[in-house]
Amino acid sequence: MSDLIKSIINASIEVKQQIVKDEQMIRTIEDVVNKITSAFKNGKKVLFCGNGGSAADAQHLAAEFSGRFYKNRAALPAEALHCNTSYLTAVANDYSYDVIYARLVEGTAVEGDVLIGLSTSGNSPNIVKAFEVAREKKVITIGFTGLTGGAMKELSDYLFNVPATDTPRIQESHILIGHIICQLVEEKVFS
Repeated sequence: MSDLIKSIINASIEVKQQIVKDEQMIRTIEDVVNKITSAFKNGKKVLFCGNGGSAADAQHLAAEFSGRFYKNRAALPAEALHCNTSYLTAVANDYSYDVIYARLVEGTAVEGDVLIGLSTSGNSPNIVKAFEVAREKKVITIGFTGLTGGAMKELSDYLFNVPATDTPRIQESHILIGHIICQLVEEKVFS
């Protein structure tokens, strides 16, 4: 079992080593930090969406902005779109699970807001539809996916397609990238 544990840890490290060597990914992180910082400074909000573990990660990252990361400071307008269970169950029941996020983007997002979608495959229909509506509304889209980017690749203004195909390794890197963004945005907004 010891060898298996070490191999899992090493697999996670290997993905992160690929990310740290990817200059385009590093530039994209910088660009996203600047874009989100600008959005917050201009009174815009950041919305998050995901499914399953990625929903938990979306909620986690939204809380880093609306709560705090390192600094005791004012709250930033960030929210995970899946936290209202009455809304989710009503829309999934009355319409379709595929439109749960698209309807919220349609109803609450405005031009210049940011929508961050987490999907390891990049093909989650509810996130793809939300990104389509976001495009129409001139909402900035940031995709967190696995290797291929899936359908979200073409709909993302900024894409973090983690160089992995194994869901846990992808999600671990999503949190790493998300934490870097949260830390640097906090520093820039509250410098």
